[in-house]
Amino acid sequence: MMLSVIFAIFVCLIVYIYRSMKPPPPRICGVAHGPPVTSPRIRLSDGRYIAYRESGVDKANANYKIIVVHGFNSSKDMEFPISKDLIEELGIYFLFFDRAGYGESDPHPSRTVKSQAYDIQELADKLKIGPKFYVLGVSLGGYSIYSCLKYIPHRLAGAALVVPFVSYWWTKVPQDMLSKALELMPKEDQWTFRVAHYVPWLLYWWLTQKLFPSKSMVSGNVALCSDRDLVIIKKQLENPNPAMEKVRQQGDHESLHRDMIAGFATWEFDPTELENPFPNGEGTVHIWQGVEDRIIPREINQYISKKLPWIKYHEVVGYGHLINAEEQKCEDIIKALLV
Repeated sequence: MMLSVIFAIFVCLIVYIYRSMKPPPPRICGVAHGPPVTSPRIRLSDGRYIAYRESGVDKANANYKIIVVHGFNSSKDMEFPISKDLIEELGIYFLFFDRAGYGESDPHPSRTVKSQAYDIQELADKLKIGPKFYVLGVSLGGYSIYSCLKYIPHRLAGAALVVPFVSYWWTKVPQDMLSKALELMPKEDQWTFRVAHYVPWLLYWWLTQKLFPSKSMVSGNVALCSDRDLVIIKKQLENPNPAMEKVRQQGDHESLHRDMIAGFATWEFDPTELENPFPNGEGTVHIWQGVEDRIIPREINQYISKKLPWIKYHEVVGYGHLINAEEQKCEDIIKALLV
């Protein structure tokens, strides 16, 4: 009798652990009981749908075509304000899109840093952007730009990385530099990043369990925000963008968690090993870093730019992480990239 009870308890425990570790199924847009599709989408060769948003001048008449890649917990409806006068003066066409699992783009359970480049390339081809285009990535969207520089450099006219993502497991950046940078993050974020890197299959459980603190970045903790960042966040809260409510509608695991898993995975390359895609000066690559950014360690981006002198490195004094929320800074970024 006692053995039967122990066995039943053991089975129940196993079932509980399994259910706790297994993410819920995604709420895919456009299917039964899923969110509605309200944006234009294209279908990729693997059957997934990617949602996009176009702005600026008409694509057919554009002098410059820029694909913008949003960051963590964001979407194609992100802020990147540019004055209408500058857009028309330069003739800029912008293409924003929801990365896999975000907004109205289908999840991609096998997504990697590498797959990001080919998603962008196929999106450009489906929408007939042309043989070459510019790419601009913000924050965690920066790993998509590194992917483009590695895997599709022949398609690029130029690239900008704005407060770009840093992995603490890059192999060619000094380990002591990476370790010191990681130690500056809140303890719960440090452990979350380690789980995403070492045991990614455990990340859903880690971010939903109640035993240990684990949700600093995911829950929107502002402890790392600069004073200017806090002012920007206050304005955003006072005037929220309704479209941003759709960012995580397919599930946190399909958007936020898989994004971290891809970024903190072991890459096939190190950013410091990238080759100059514009050896003849026909295009430029830029990194923009806020001096007061405590979310992205600027020492590492400084190191990368020194190892790759063909990257133009810009430090923005008085700014933190949310550079892309201010029109003047966005215009500076665009002018440097295009002009």
